[in-house]
Amino acid sequence: MAFAASFAPRLDLRQSQSLVMTPQLRQAIQLLQFSNIEASEFIDEELLKNPLLERDDGGESLGGIEAQAEPVTPVPEDPASLAAAGMLPDSANTPLDLDASNVYDAGTNADGYGAAGLSGEGEDWSPLEALEAERPSLREHLEQQARLTFPAREDLLIAQAMIMVLDPAGRLGDAPEALAQALGVELERLEAVRAIMMRFDPVGIFATGLAECLAVQLAELNRLDPAMRALLDNLELLARRDMRALLEICGVDAEDLAEMVAELKRLDPKPGARFDSEPLRPLIPDVLMRRAPVTKEGDSNWLLEINPETMPRLLIRHGFHARMVASANKETKSFLSEQLQGANWLVKALESRAQTILRVSAEIVRRQDGFFRHGISHLRPLTLRDIAAEVELHESTVSRVTSNKSIATPRGIFELKFFFTTALAGANGETHSAETVRHRVAQIIRAENPKKILSDDAVAAILQNEGIDIARRTVAKYREALRIPGSAQRKREKMPA
Repeated sequence: MAFAASFAPRLDLRQSQSLVMTPQLRQAIQLLQFSNIEASEFIDEELLKNPLLERDDGGESLGGIEAQAEPVTPVPEDPASLAAAGMLPDSANTPLDLDASNVYDAGTNADGYGAAGLSGEGEDWSPLEALEAERPSLREHLEQQARLTFPAREDLLIAQAMIMVLDPAGRLGDAPEALAQALGVELERLEAVRAIMMRFDPVGIFATGLAECLAVQLAELNRLDPAMRALLDNLELLARRDMRALLEICGVDAEDLAEMVAELKRLDPKPGARFDSEPLRPLIPDVLMRRAPVTKEGDSNWLLEINPETMPRLLIRHGFHARMVASANKETKSFLSEQLQGANWLVKALESRAQTILRVSAEIVRRQDGFFRHGISHLRPLTLRDIAAEVELHESTVSRVTSNKSIATPRGIFELKFFFTTALAGANGETHSAETVRHRVAQIIRAENPKKILSDDAVAAILQNEGIDIARRTVAKYREALRIPGSAQRKREKMPA
C-alpha cells in the first residue's frame, strides 16, 4: 500500500526562545565598556539630543564601597603615598607672591587687544591652550630658519627641498646624491647647505644616520674628540655591549668609556620626533581609592568611589515635561514620552554601571590588599573567573568593566587589568603571581655579584629554592620582557676596570 507525499501548505504552532539584542541593551553593554571620559562624552551627546535631561553640577558623587578590613601596616613613603595622605604642598593653599597687574605682557599691543581679545573666547581663553595651538610644526619651524639663513634663492630652494623629504624622526629621507641629481645641483653645494641646516634647531636634524646625528650634537657641545668619534664609528659594538673591543678601539679606560656612553644617552637620537605629535594626555583615574579612618581596634578599610571629576550626574526635568505635556498635541506628547523613557533608561543605566564598576573594583582591592599595603611582592594571582564568581557576574561583564579603566591608589594609578596575573606553581600547593615572580627576577639580577654573573639556570635555581616552581625558559622570557640583557652581555658591562 503506497502513500502519496503531501505538499499542501499548513500552519504549525511552535514555541522557541531566542535572545534579541535591543538597541538599548547593546548601548548598555557599550556604556559598561566605556571609560569615564568616554562615558562623559556620550552623556554630552545625549544632553544635546534629549531636552528632558540636564547635568547636575552640584550633586554629590556616588557613595563609596568599603573593602575588607585588615590591620594597617606602614607603606613606603613614595610620592604617590605622600600625595594620597595630603602631605605634599597644595598649590591652592600656597599662593604665589605675584601681582599680575604690575606685569607688562610683551605680547599685548598698545591698543589693549591681547591674545584673549583676539581669540574671541573671553574668560574661557587659556594661555596654555593658546600656546599649544600656536606651536609651529617641524616643517614650519625649519622653513622660518631657512629663510633667515640663506639669502641666495638657489640655496633656499635646496633647503626647502630637503625639508620636504624629512621623515618624522628628523632624518633625511633620500640620499644626498639622489637629491642633488633630482634638483640638478652639485653634490658639494647641497652638502654645504645640509651642513648648515644640521645646526638648525633642533640640532642634529637632516642627518642621514644615527652616528651623524649624534656627531653633530656632540660637535655643537664641543665634545667630538677622537675617542668619541671612534665610538660613533662603532655603534654596532655598543649595541652588542662588546665593551672590551670598544676599550681597545677608543683607547680609553673603562671609567672614561662609561662616561662617553652616558653622554651619548643624554643626546636626542630623533630630534624631529617631538614635533608634529599629539600632546600626551594625562591618565585620569575612573575609580578613586583612599584609606578609611582607623577604628578603635586598629583596623582600616579601603574606600572606593567613582571619580566625580570625570563622571557627571544627570537629572530628569520632570517639571518641564509636565508643563509641556499639558498643552501639547498628540505628536508632541508621543515625542516627550519617548524622550522621558530614554532619560529614565539612561539614568538607571549609569547608576547600574557605576555600581557594577565599584563592586568589581572593591573585590579586586580585597583580593590584592597585600599589594596595596606591602608592595608588588605581595601581588596575588587573579583571574576574571575569580572576580566573576565572587560578584556573581559573567566573565565577559567583568572583562568589559575592567577594560579601559584605571584606579588611583596610594601607590599610584594603575589600570584594573594590571591586577590580573597568571599563577605559577609553588611549594606546598601555593601559587605565585607572575608579576611578583618577574619582579623577583629583576631583584636577583640587580643584586648579583659583578664577578659572578648569574645565568638563567642559576636564577631559576634560586627561585626554586624559594619555593617557586619555574623553568629556565620562563626566567629568560621574564628577563627579556624586563629588557635585561643576558649573562654574557651583563658580564661585559660589569667587567671591572
